[in-house]
Amino acid sequence: MVHLADSLTFSGRKVVAAWASLPFPASPGSSLPDILSAHQQDLPWKLLLSSRREQKVSCCFAQSVVLRGVGRERPSSSPGRRPRTALQGCESPEEMLQLYLHTHFPGSFSTAHVLQQPCSTSPPFPQFFSPLLTRQGFLQDKALGHSSAGPNRAVQSIPVLAALQASPVLHELLSGLWRDLRARNVRRWSSFFTAGVEQDDFQQALEELKTLAQCYEPGFGGDGSEDEADSD
Repeated sequence: MVHLADSLTFSGRKVVAAWASLPFPASPGSSLPDILSAHQQDLPWKLLLSSRREQKVSCCFAQSVVLRGVGRERPSSSPGRRPRTALQGCESPEEMLQLYLHTHFPGSFSTAHVLQQPCSTSPPFPQFFSPLLTRQGFLQDKALGHSSAGPNRAVQSIPVLAALQASPVLHELLSGLWRDLRARNVRRWSSFFTAGVEQDDFQQALEELKTLAQCYEPGFGGDGSEDEADSD
């Protein structure tokens, strides 16, 4: 995990944010192009870090995205008929996901992986899922959900999308942490300094945190992250 985070950070950045869609919103029998096309406006994942408000990401510097539990087979198409969308013209699920990421984050360094095996949710995994999910974690139509899914029907597996991302979202999160720490009167915490922390070291750490937060501002220092990034 440390090496993966290191590969996604540059220009003074050191941390990445975790995002996930659990379960990934897919209907039984739906194709990956149709699923991704249904989420062209709102990305199908949520930030896993603590935040004072819901975070939406519109750009990023680098990211690694993994999708599990969606079939790897290429959707069938009629011979001689052109694909209706660019996603349907892709040769593989990885290429579809890569194109989807490139559309939302042009110029960003992105890696995409698609694994056929879903995430197992057998006991002791908590059964906190909607009754509209099938045993394989796919979302049924509301009209069918209440009749076919019940509280005693445990979800055995789910499709999952997860991402590690270096993005401007971290600027607000790190800045908020810096403001909270700066507002504390650490001299009142005797145990804090008896543990071996010096006041000067604490102030230096605060400055380093502030500088780190600034590294996540869009266009910080004109670092040319788009030039470093590989849109492939």
